[in-house]
Amino acid sequence: MKTEALLFGGVALFFAGISGLYGPWSEEPAGTALLVIAFLMAGLVSFFSAVQYRRKGRRPQDRLDAEVADSAGPLEFFPDESPWPIVTAVGFAVAATGVVYGLWLFLIGLAVLSRGVLGLVFQYAHRGAGRQE
Repeated sequence: MKTEALLFGGVALFFAGISGLYGPWSEEPAGTALLVIAFLMAGLVSFFSAVQYRRKGRRPQDRLDAEVADSAGPLEFFPDESPWPIVTAVGFAVAATGVVYGLWLFLIGLAVLSRGVLGLVFQYAHRGAGRQE
């Protein structure tokens, strides 16, 4: 993940430099905001990759002397299908529609949205309980 961290760090620096030049020169707030958000997103991916590299070390894909068997075994946890993304999307759509049509619809959408988000967050809360790794 070190390579990915450096790559996205370079992308983040590029967007930071471009937004620093573009903002004062063009005096256009929408483009400047877009470039700043692009900088923040690339910086977030770079930070995540750097943290994963520190936490897990070098992967077999990063080593030149690695064998195919070095990456064998269980990879990661892949979740089953889940209804919560659909519930969250419906809740967001109803809440956004409620902004136009009234507070009552917004509150219903907010309730559905919060249930969907809580379902996503606590979907695998039981995973790992009683299991030693």
